[in-house]
Amino acid sequence: MSTYTQKKGFGATLWDYLTTVDHKKIAILYLIAGGIFFVLGGLEAMFIRIQLAVPNNDFVSAGLYNEILTMHGTTMIFLAAMPLVFAFMNAVVPLQIGARDVAFPFLNSLGFWLFFFGGVFLNLSWFLGGAPDAGWTSYASLSLASEGHGIDFYTLGLQISGAGTLIGGINFLVTIINMRTPGMTYMRMPLFTWSSFVVSALILFAFPPLTVGLFLMIFDRLFGANFFDVANGGNTIIWEHLFWIFGHPEVYILILPAFGIFSEIFATFSRKRLFGYSSMVFATVLIGFLGFMVWAHHMFTTGLGPIANAIFAVATMAIAVPTGIKIFNWLFTMWGGSISFTTPMLYAIAFIPSFVAGGVTGIMNAAASADYQFHDSYFVVAHFHYVIVGGVVLGLLAGTHFYWPKMFGTMLNEFLGKITFWLFLIGFHLTFFIQHFLGLMGMPRRIFTFLPGQGLETGNMISTVGAFFMAVAVVILLINVVITQVKNVKVGNDPWGDGRTLEWAIPSPPPFYNFKQLPLVRGLDAYWLEKMEGKKGMTPAEPIGDIHMPNSSFIPFMISFGLFVAAFGAMYRVDYAWGLPVLVIGMLITLLSMATRSVKDDHGFHIHKEDLMNDDDKGGKA
Repeated sequence: MSTYTQKKGFGATLWDYLTTVDHKKIAILYLIAGGIFFVLGGLEAMFIRIQLAVPNNDFVSAGLYNEILTMHGTTMIFLAAMPLVFAFMNAVVPLQIGARDVAFPFLNSLGFWLFFFGGVFLNLSWFLGGAPDAGWTSYASLSLASEGHGIDFYTLGLQISGAGTLIGGINFLVTIINMRTPGMTYMRMPLFTWSSFVVSALILFAFPPLTVGLFLMIFDRLFGANFFDVANGGNTIIWEHLFWIFGHPEVYILILPAFGIFSEIFATFSRKRLFGYSSMVFATVLIGFLGFMVWAHHMFTTGLGPIANAIFAVATMAIAVPTGIKIFNWLFTMWGGSISFTTPMLYAIAFIPSFVAGGVTGIMNAAASADYQFHDSYFVVAHFHYVIVGGVVLGLLAGTHFYWPKMFGTMLNEFLGKITFWLFLIGFHLTFFIQHFLGLMGMPRRIFTFLPGQGLETGNMISTVGAFFMAVAVVILLINVVITQVKNVKVGNDPWGDGRTLEWAIPSPPPFYNFKQLPLVRGLDAYWLEKMEGKKGMTPAEPIGDIHMPNSSFIPFMISFGLFVAAFGAMYRVDYAWGLPVLVIGMLITLLSMATRSVKDDHGFHIHKEDLMNDDDKGGKA
C-alpha cells in the first residue's frame, strides 16, 4: 500500500486531479472551482453595491453595469451555488450510504469537467468583447436585441455546464438507489442523503426544459431561427415558461441540500436524534414535488389571466407547509438537547430566522394581486437573497466548517470561524433587510443609478456597508483555510465527538476505497447506535476481501475540452473564416474521446485482501 500513500510532486498531484474518478477528489475539485466562482460573483456584487452607494454615481457605465449584474446572478446560481452543493454531495453521500464510490465514477468526473469548462467559457466573455447583459434570466426580448457575443457566451456556456449538472444528478440517483450498504433502508438514510436524492430527481426533470430553451435561443441567435422573434411569428413568453419551469425547481435544488446539511448539524450538536425524521423525509419529497407546480408565480404580470394566476398562487402558498414542518422539527430537535455552540451550529441557528424571513416575503409575492406592486422592485431582490443567502449560502458555509475535517483531515479554526459567522450574518441582514423597504418605496430592479431626493440614499448606503461586511467575512474564511492547511494538524475519524452517521466511522480523510469492509446498518444514526453500545467502529457486513476500484481517466477532461473548443467555433463561424474548422475540430476531439472510451477495455484494478490486512486504513492521504 506504500505506493498509495507516498507524497507526490506538484506535477503528479495536478495530473492526479485532472484524471481522478474518486468522488472525494472530485468533491475537492468542485469545492475549489465553486469557491473561485463564488469569489468572482462576490466581486461582481461589490461593484453593484459600490455603484448604488450614492445617487448619480458613475463608478461604472450603464452598459457595464448590465454586464456585471447579469454575470453576478448567473455566476452565483450556476457556477458557485450548484458546484458547491455538488461538492458536499460528492464528499458525503457515498460515505453516508456506506458505498465505496458513486455508481459511475467516470461520469462523475465528466460532470465536473463539463461544468468547469462551461463556467470558464462563460467568464471568458469579459475578455472577448463583453459579457452577457440581459439579466441572469436572459429574457428573450432583451437577449435577441443584445449586440455582440455576450448572450452567445451565456447560452453555450450554460449548455455545456448544464450537461455536467444533469449527468451528476443521474449519477447520484443511481448511486443512492443501488449502492446502499446492507441494512441501509430508505428510512434509515441520513437527511442529507435524502435531500441529495430528491435534488437529483429535481435535476433530472428541471434541467431538460432549460436545455431546450437554451437550444432554441442558440438557434435564434446563431442560425437565424424565429422561436422567440415576435415579428416573425415567435413568442418571447415561451422563453419565460421554459426558463422558470427550470428556474423555480432550481431554487429547491439549491436549498434542499442546505436543509440536509442543517438537519445533520442540528442532530449532531444537540446530541439528539432529529425530531420527526419520517415527517422530515415526507416534507423533503413534498417540496420537490410541489416545486414543479409553482413556476408561473414569476410571471404574474405577463397576462396569463386570473385563473392561471390563482392556481399558481395557491400552489406557491401550499409549498410553505412542508417547509414549516421542517422549521418546527429543527426547533424541536434543539428543544431539550445538549447544545454545543460550534461554528456550524451558529450558522444553523441563524439560518432559521433568516430563512423564515425569506419564506414570509415569498408568501407575500405569491399573492398575485400584491405581486403587481412588488414585481420588478427591490422587494423581490431582497426576498430572493433572503432565500438564497439566508438559506443556501449559510448552509454552504455551515457545511464547509462541518465537513472540512472529513474532507481534509484538519479542523478550521473555531475562533476565526465565529468571526466569519458574525461578520457575514450582520453584513447579510444589513445589506438585504433594508432592500425590502427600498422596494416598497418604489426602487426598481436592475437600475444602474438613482436620483437624489427620492428617499433612497440612506437605504442604499446601508446596503453597501453591509456588503463590505460580507466581503470581509469571506476574506477571513479564506485566511482561516490557508492557516489550517499550513498548520496541517490532523484529526481523528469523529472530530466533533458526536458524529451520528457512517461518514464519521472511518478515518479523516477517508482511504480511497472508503470502507475496508462494508458496514452493517442496524438503524437510523447507525454510527451513534454502535457508539451507544460501546463499540469502537461499525459492525462489518462482509468479511475482508479484494476490493475492485476504477482506473483514473483523462478522457472526461478531453470530452469537455472538445465541447469548449467547439463552442468558440459555433459562435465565431460567421465572423471569421476559422470558425467552422474550429467547430469541426472541437466536435472531433469530443467524439474521438467518446469513441476511445467505447473501444477501450478498462476493467479497473483490485486492492488485494492481503494489502488491506496490512494497511492501517490510512491509504487515502496521497
